[in-house]
Amino acid sequence: MATDYYAVLGVRRDAGPDEIKKAFRRLARELHPDVNPDPKTQERFKEINAAYEVLSDPQKKQVYDLGGDPLSANGGGAGAGAGFGQGFGNFSDIMDAFFGTASQRGPRSRTRRGQDAMIRLEIELDEAAFGTTKDIQVDTAIVCNTCHGEGAAPGTTAQTCDMCRGRGEVSQVTRSFLGQVMTSRPCPQCQGFGTVVPNPCPECAGDGRIRSRRTLTVKIPAGVDNGTRIQLAGEGEVGPGGGPAGDLYVEIRELPHQMFQRRGDDLHCTVTIPMTAAALGTKVPLETLDGLEEIDIRPGTQSGQSIPLHQRGVTHLRGGGRGDLIVHVEVQTPGKLDPEQEELLRRLAKLRGEERPLGQFQPGQQGLFSRLKDAFNGR
Repeated sequence: MATDYYAVLGVRRDAGPDEIKKAFRRLARELHPDVNPDPKTQERFKEINAAYEVLSDPQKKQVYDLGGDPLSANGGGAGAGAGFGQGFGNFSDIMDAFFGTASQRGPRSRTRRGQDAMIRLEIELDEAAFGTTKDIQVDTAIVCNTCHGEGAAPGTTAQTCDMCRGRGEVSQVTRSFLGQVMTSRPCPQCQGFGTVVPNPCPECAGDGRIRSRRTLTVKIPAGVDNGTRIQLAGEGEVGPGGGPAGDLYVEIRELPHQMFQRRGDDLHCTVTIPMTAAALGTKVPLETLDGLEEIDIRPGTQSGQSIPLHQRGVTHLRGGGRGDLIVHVEVQTPGKLDPEQEELLRRLAKLRGEERPLGQFQPGQQGLFSRLKDAFNGR
């Protein structure tokens, strides 16, 4: 052969791809026309460019090693006389020689991960306290049953883009005050994928996925509260091109209860009893989350007192045990008395020495304007 490509790059004949690429980068930094405009140097640059084009292509390298003409394989190549700017395949390598990093862009994959999705689920207080199982319906994207995610009509396949030759980007060299500058942008014909789909699937229009309604069974753990999110891995939307599905998050919304108010894992309710029941004591039935129980109102119970029922609240989400049920007592004073009732109360007041009670006064909280007045007066 007239030209020894291994000698042109200064490598052994058993050199690997990394060694060949490293040698090309080193020589390109020295001989690039923007660095060294000497005509002889430009000719030398064309030689290393042609040598690298052959030795970096496994098929052309095999033909060359067997003694054939690699430039006639696969329709020929740039050749030893090819000038800078011919054959987009070496632009990235030439730029890598100056900047020291290889381009990681390349063609975009049509297969991508799907997006995460979220759905809100309403549950009752007892379901949040003890846990439950719910069936939910979710509208998400699933793999197209016609093309199985490929995006192409049955019997057809995606084809290599003839504009970018499968690279997913096109390069352009412009001249500026710094010399020749190469810029790359996504291929406008294939949108950066490197392939085109001439006959898209009629079912999914080439996306590889379709919308569908599914029914999922969700296990709600005991102790969830408003805003709690349950993650269902891989139950979200399937990605474009039949890519892996994202995750589905189920956000809990607890409905208000007609009797109990939840504060953390404790439950609160108020029971109103008449004055006589508070004085004499009584038992009041209460329907709790665990069933019917009797609340023991002890004699002399005052309005505002609370009675705790331990382990009758909501199950702790993390850890064992449950919260408490706190029953707040409100004593109701009768508003209207008939003559007989009034006479009985007067007799009771006389027996207790409470006909003209003086009352017990305690310091009260001042209002805002009173505190501001005292502050200006220096109190």
